[in-house]
Amino acid sequence: MSNTAVLPVLPGAIPVREILPWLLFGLLMALALYFVGAEQGATSVFSGTDVHEWVHDARHLLGFPCH
Repeated sequence: MSNTAVLPVLPGAIPVREILPWLLFGLLMALALYFVGAEQGATSVFSGTDVHEWVHDARHLLGFPCH
């Protein structure tokens, strides 16, 4: 038998180039969720109902009530 010990490998810092695509994906999904789910009424960024009409079918598909 040998006396070799197995040392655990500690995690290091994650490079920004590996985090950036996931961060961008998360921001785009949050923006899409905002426009589909909340761009109407008191939280609307754009006036009128144009955005509502563009994402109307997506609202129903995802189960958001809109009328």
